Amino acid sequence: MTSQPTSSTRRSITRLAFGAAFLAVSATACSAQMSLTAAVDLALKADPRVRMARASVAKAEAVVSEARDVYIPSVGIKGGYGASTGVPLSVPVVFSLASNSLIFDFSQKDNVRAANDGLKAAQLALLDAQAVTSEDTVVTYLNLNNAERRHAAMLDESLYANRLATIVQQRLDAGQDNRMDLLKAKRAAAQIRLATLNNEDEIANLTQHLSQLLGLPGTAVATVSESVPPLPDPSSIQLASDDSYGVQSAFAVAKSKQESAFGEARYRYHPQVAFGANYSRISTSHTSYSLYYPGFVNQHSDNALSAGIEITIPIFDYEHRAHARESQAEAIRAMAEAENNRVQFLEGRAKTQRSLAELSAKGEIAHLDRSIAQEQLDAILIQLNSSSSSEGSGPMMTPKDEQNARLQERQKTVDMLTSEQELQQAEIGLLRQNGQLGDWLKQALRAQDALPVTH
Repeated sequence: MTSQPTSSTRRSITRLAFGAAFLAVSATACSAQMSLTAAVDLALKADPRVRMARASVAKAEAVVSEARDVYIPSVGIKGGYGASTGVPLSVPVVFSLASNSLIFDFSQKDNVRAANDGLKAAQLALLDAQAVTSEDTVVTYLNLNNAERRHAAMLDESLYANRLATIVQQRLDAGQDNRMDLLKAKRAAAQIRLATLNNEDEIANLTQHLSQLLGLPGTAVATVSESVPPLPDPSSIQLASDDSYGVQSAFAVAKSKQESAFGEARYRYHPQVAFGANYSRISTSHTSYSLYYPGFVNQHSDNALSAGIEITIPIFDYEHRAHARESQAEAIRAMAEAENNRVQFLEGRAKTQRSLAELSAKGEIAHLDRSIAQEQLDAILIQLNSSSSSEGSGPMMTPKDEQNARLQERQKTVDMLTSEQELQQAEIGLLRQNGQLGDWLKQALRAQDALPVTH
């Protein structure tokens, strides 16, 4: 006799069903399939490094405007009204309209050139930030795709390892194997299980990093293998003659500091010409101004107007001279830093190019090992499925041999994918350092456009 579920039990089952449905919908909503180029586009918009570089460009543009607009007259008005007694401390101005501007300054031309070089440095730094973000996104995307493929191979490998352990246990029970064979089979299965867990951690970390790059935290991004074009042959990548955007930006910064230091050094003994004009409205009511200045009573006017040119020649200014030395030292340091960045960049790029040949050879060996393992597996499967085998034709193949061959083939596949990942990462780095990553991404965009449209 079966008991009918109570109303509270039915409510609990209903809540569990709704909860499961909600979790399924949430899991679907928090995952997204995205092509390589779409991921790069999102990263270039969301990455804080690129946004900071764009803000630096906007600031540099404002600095250029500031350096040039010093020649444009500024106009301001101020006013106020109040009572005073006793000796007048100032002219009783109700309001005044003033304008002033710089006409000529030897140092200002250098300041304008320094601002222009600073803008160039900021623009190059933006290009470098975009290239770094693109490289980070592409490498993360490809590594995630590779890790997912390795995970599929590892799951098969784990299945075969467990089957092998079961077969060895059965053979041990039948007296065909010893306990050492069983321990080795179990250890191999445990090693594969550990490697699978490490691979799952790698996938989780790559997914989190990619979602952060895209500005979509918490979203599991699924890669599209078809959107990734083939990378160029490593031997076909030649080193470019130009520096990276980062090195060029460093030299632009150094040049900007040199221009600024040169302008600071020309401060003394060089005339500065400025223009000034002022209109003021004066009121002596509620003040004792006419008492202390009787001439103002008979010949006073409520309006005052002035205009003129002011010429200044700095002669003795220790503070400014010390500041000029400081600017010169900063310029020297910036140039040395730029040269050091160039040396490190050239050494790193050459090292990456040399490593490509080694990684390519390593990948070729991994491909051959995997092909050999596949051939061996196919041969064993043929012998196992052949009905014409005889005792005189050679040793008989067993299910244990089959599982060992399958394990070997899957392990070689994982090794091949690992070598492929290392080669891809090095190639992407060299493309970025050569300034060719953008061209390769254009190929990725064309590959994406060539994909069939699914509805």
